[in-house]
Amino acid sequence: MQNKIIDYFLEITKIPHCSKEADRLLEFIKEFATSRGYSVEIDKAKNILAKKGRPKLALQAHYDMVCMGKAPEIETYIEDGWMYARDSSLGADNGIAIAMMMVLMDRGEELEFLFTSDEEIGLIGASDLEFELDSRYMLNVDFEDEAEVCIGCAGGADILAFGEFETIEPFEYIYEVVVSGLKGGHSGVDIDKDIPNAIKVLANFLSDKDISISYLYGGERRNSIPTHAKAIISSREPLNSNELVQLSLIEASDKFYNTQNLIKLLDEFKHGVYSYSSEFDIPNSSANLAIVKFENAKATIESSIRAMSKDELDSVSRQNIELFQKYGFDTKEEYKYPSWRPEINDFSKMVNESVLKVFGKSEYKAIHAGLECGVISQKYPDIKLASIGPNIRYPHSTREKIEIESIFKTFEVIEELINKIN
Repeated sequence: MQNKIIDYFLEITKIPHCSKEADRLLEFIKEFATSRGYSVEIDKAKNILAKKGRPKLALQAHYDMVCMGKAPEIETYIEDGWMYARDSSLGADNGIAIAMMMVLMDRGEELEFLFTSDEEIGLIGASDLEFELDSRYMLNVDFEDEAEVCIGCAGGADILAFGEFETIEPFEYIYEVVVSGLKGGHSGVDIDKDIPNAIKVLANFLSDKDISISYLYGGERRNSIPTHAKAIISSREPLNSNELVQLSLIEASDKFYNTQNLIKLLDEFKHGVYSYSSEFDIPNSSANLAIVKFENAKATIESSIRAMSKDELDSVSRQNIELFQKYGFDTKEEYKYPSWRPEINDFSKMVNESVLKVFGKSEYKAIHAGLECGVISQKYPDIKLASIGPNIRYPHSTREKIEIESIFKTFEVIEELINKIN
């Protein structure tokens, strides 16, 4: 049965399911559940609910993934007990949970299986859930550390900024400037790991130089720490490459723009941790400078803010909105979602007991990332929630990997919990 989990996961990796482009996986899940005798509902947000019998427990996962590198073309391999993908994100976040749920559907377990859409771009599916759920308990299987029970998470919001710049005569030296191949990582759980941000590296390099910009693009996803940034610039003086920034002299006939304020803004933006939570030993608030686009005089900046409380989220959001406005940018806030207040209750205790039985150890945790539990707990206040998962490292990057043995043990926890509740 353990190998079946891996087989199903590998099958999932062959079905493209990047955020906003996961319809093929939706149809696959629908047909799989229906063929095994489950009733299936799909709501307007493309969330999927599969149900059988009179369930007390719901298992929940999202079915979209962050596509980095060559994804959705995914070629997997196993090395030293871990599964990787070659030059792409793996999609173990959250595909491995779907594979586990498929094995349980093979068995005909009387459970609710909730598959949510577009989690990776702002918890969109969870925010628009329309189902009536029967279960008293819900286990989210989107955590990324074994032998831990997650009982709280950060809330978040995306702050967008828009600016426009005037043309200027180019300087003598025209360069293509590239920052590439940085490690990347998750903008929540990895934000405190001192991973270089390609946009910040580029902005810092240009900040003390007399330059103008024709084109700039940096970043990949709002919830990923940027690995790449590229710009076409003109410079009054000759410039040299360094360890992180590579320059090439080029010929360019495009227009250039007076972009000093853009560079000052990007250099001044505080990317990283703003404050720490001593209670859970994790960041309390943070900001990710995620994507910058500048072309044809217009600039768009996308950033993601996270915090463990509404007040802190509002404070950091306001701080960054004021920074954008200081440099003449218009701003917009979107995809705001609530934090999940940590609570130990009868369900989290049951989950903790099951984890302890399988792993021989367990502890309660909160996470500086946006789990759907925060949104779901507000929509379904009578359902008690907890989150677990196998060891996944570097999600949302081409370094993503998942530990094979951890998958099997985590599935044992789920089996133990099902037996306990039933």
